[in-house]
Amino acid sequence: MTKKVVGQVTVEEKNEIQALFEHRNGLNELAMILTAENETLYEKLVKDMGEIGTKFQGWWDRMGEKYQWESVEGGNWEINFESCEIYLVD
Repeated sequence: MTKKVVGQVTVEEKNEIQALFEHRNGLNELAMILTAENETLYEKLVKDMGEIGTKFQGWWDRMGEKYQWESVEGGNWEINFESCEIYLVD
């Protein structure tokens, strides 16, 4: 696995993806303890996970388009929340 810096985002852009990242992680943790027996809550969780996943991917798509980051087949981007740097990981 290699990792190299391919760009940087603004603090505001970083804050947006960090909030989505933390929200997604919280939903994933909830999914580990929630059972389908609580149907109403389970359906809301699945809906929320879908919406957050779409927003999360949308942020990466928008930023990748805006900044024209290098990409490779099978690779993905990661962000360093402290430095706002974007890494290409393959």
